[in-house]
Amino acid sequence: MQYKLFGKTGLRVSELCLGTMTFGTEWGYGADKEESKRIFDVYAQAGGNFLDTANRYTEGTSERFLGEFIQSDRHHFVVSTKYTLRDQTGDPNLAGSHRKNMMRSVEASLKRLNTDFIDVLWVHAWDHLTPVDEVLRGLDDLIRSGKVLYLGVSDTPAWVVSMSNVMAELRGWTAFAGLQVEYSLLQRTVERDLFPMAQHFGMSVTPWGAIGGGALTGKYLQGASGRLAENSARRSTRSNEIAAKVLEVAARLGVEPAQVAINWTRQQNPGLQVIPLVGARTATQLESTLASLNFTLDAESMEELDAASAVPKGFPHEFLAGDGVRELVYGGKYQQIQHNLPHK
Repeated sequence: MQYKLFGKTGLRVSELCLGTMTFGTEWGYGADKEESKRIFDVYAQAGGNFLDTANRYTEGTSERFLGEFIQSDRHHFVVSTKYTLRDQTGDPNLAGSHRKNMMRSVEASLKRLNTDFIDVLWVHAWDHLTPVDEVLRGLDDLIRSGKVLYLGVSDTPAWVVSMSNVMAELRGWTAFAGLQVEYSLLQRTVERDLFPMAQHFGMSVTPWGAIGGGALTGKYLQGASGRLAENSARRSTRSNEIAAKVLEVAARLGVEPAQVAINWTRQQNPGLQVIPLVGARTATQLESTLASLNFTLDAESMEELDAASAVPKGFPHEFLAGDGVRELVYGGKYQQIQHNLPHK
């Protein structure tokens, strides 16, 4: 296991982050306590130190299990959790990104994790109601109190994150160092705006869904069913074609399809600090996933996967990339101008 810096900070995190949404069986799937501990041990013994959970995961059981597992070496592990999603139905202030829910949720997470501080706190999803400055000031107060050390933002539009980090810099508040979004061969639209934004601000990206809910392992090609089996984006003709290409590449390389899908997310954007979230329902599954660290995809395989899964960049990206517009904007010298901008 190698380590990376978390955004523009000095925090060292492992190159794969363990997602613990499967810790607990309250949602009708996942691992019981004994198997969850085995999954945790496999990850820790491989050198992993970056752990991801949330207040909502398995109705709080994920945090409780994780808090118990880290107690013997708390400062070794980088524990990240999230707030925004509801803890119970029926009360509008027990959900959302506003200050009241933020403080309540963080205190509850600290108790479940049995810790005095959270290494990374993520805004789980943007609620479109709370003012940006209210969120940022509340998060900065948590930083200054020592209850939270670093900040990240998840499932939020690029313009909101951009506004937030600029506002934080201008007002001397703590900016978001990490971005968490869905990203896989089946979901590449984040490459349009979210990824260039993250690169500009020096943010780490921790993508979830790298294997497309299992679709990229090829299991749905054989008609398998499951919790996410009816997700149209993962059961479409296009998704099946992409999954088939993943299986083809995996067979050629003599590795597992899930390993190919994970490594594609790690290698596709060399200008970004990408740290995929990986999860498992059994320790054996995680051992197979961690084997993705033993190889890299060759250029030919990357090109094949890229071509099979490409999505339109849309406006204004395609417009600005046109030869006619580039001639006008760069005076006919685009190819002669050296730059390190995220676009090509």
